[in-house]
Amino acid sequence: MRSSLLIVGCFTVGCIAGWSGWLPDAAIAGTDVYSTYVLYVLMVAVGVSLGSDEKLREILRSIRPRLLFVPLATIVGTLAATAVASLFIARWGLPECMAVGSGFCYYSLSSILITELTTSSLGVQAATELGTVALIANLIRELSVLLTAPLMVRCFGRLAPVCAGGASTLDTTLPVIIRYSGRDMVFISIFHAILVDFSVPFFVSFFCSMV
Repeated sequence: MRSSLLIVGCFTVGCIAGWSGWLPDAAIAGTDVYSTYVLYVLMVAVGVSLGSDEKLREILRSIRPRLLFVPLATIVGTLAATAVASLFIARWGLPECMAVGSGFCYYSLSSILITELTTSSLGVQAATELGTVALIANLIRELSVLLTAPLMVRCFGRLAPVCAGGASTLDTTLPVIIRYSGRDMVFISIFHAILVDFSVPFFVSFFCSMV
């Protein structure tokens, strides 16, 4: 839990630094590039850790075909929960809520897609607002995994953080999944994230076309 709080704390510091205007324009303009390099370093570190594990072959043999249904469970469960949640949201209808849910934690891509695809039907202001909602909602989903992964595993099993993490199980939430669900879940998490990542543009585009 301490490491998860540290991650959230670093995120908060970044938000404050961005809002304050203390950072030079050059640093802000290069943020996307820096974060991409940091992600690459993280993935290399995870790969080195796994590759040096003497039990790697045993981990690979432990994967069963039935676990390929994990991405399907994530997609179906997310869309079903989003449809139910839309009944309690007066501001947005079912298609808008489903588009937000279809981000599956891929907040950067989904927010941009939603804003662009709904501008013609909702107008610039409403489309931007919906894109912001998608950004915040999917970011909160990712942060919830970072903060509550141990509780998810204890209450719902080792696959719970994987399904809850959506597309983020390939990068940001992978370390906490490895820590609390076990190293044997890493390949499932990566495969799960690839399929969920691939589905985001299709689902978001489909539901935005209904707005």
